[in-house]
Amino acid sequence: MTISAGDTMPEGTLVEMTADGPTPRTTADLFGGRKVVLFSVPGAFTPTCSAKHLPGFVQHAGELKAKGVDEIVCMAVNDAFVMGAWGKDQGADGKVTMLADGNADYTKALGLEMDGTGFGMGIRGKRFAMIIDDGVVKELNIEGPGEFRVSSAEHVLTQL
Repeated sequence: MTISAGDTMPEGTLVEMTADGPTPRTTADLFGGRKVVLFSVPGAFTPTCSAKHLPGFVQHAGELKAKGVDEIVCMAVNDAFVMGAWGKDQGADGKVTMLADGNADYTKALGLEMDGTGFGMGIRGKRFAMIIDDGVVKELNIEGPGEFRVSSAEHVLTQL
């Protein structure tokens, strides 16, 4: 079942690449008592994700944080090494936290997985963005196949 606005985020663990290597981040620590914008992309280094989705959140990080957002998180079904490299490539350091959901476990817990096997990508996450306040989903924006509108940083800014 797909998560909805008003639902509590499920428990889980994502992985962040740090100077000490891959480091687990629990969702309880990530979302508890904080306002977080979480967005998901189908894959690091893919065209729309690299040209528009992540760059929009990097560009508008200051505006999002000025509206009370404690952390902006990019999640993808990739490994932490790839997410770390992509974040460096995109200038995300200090603006957007890059978290890996390597086996799609958390994406599946949200009910937001997609089957990319036809493109040689396996199971991936749908493109979406959500606003989470103290572990509760306040806004959920899921894109249709091939779309990029409601999960953009610009759209999320209008919801804060």
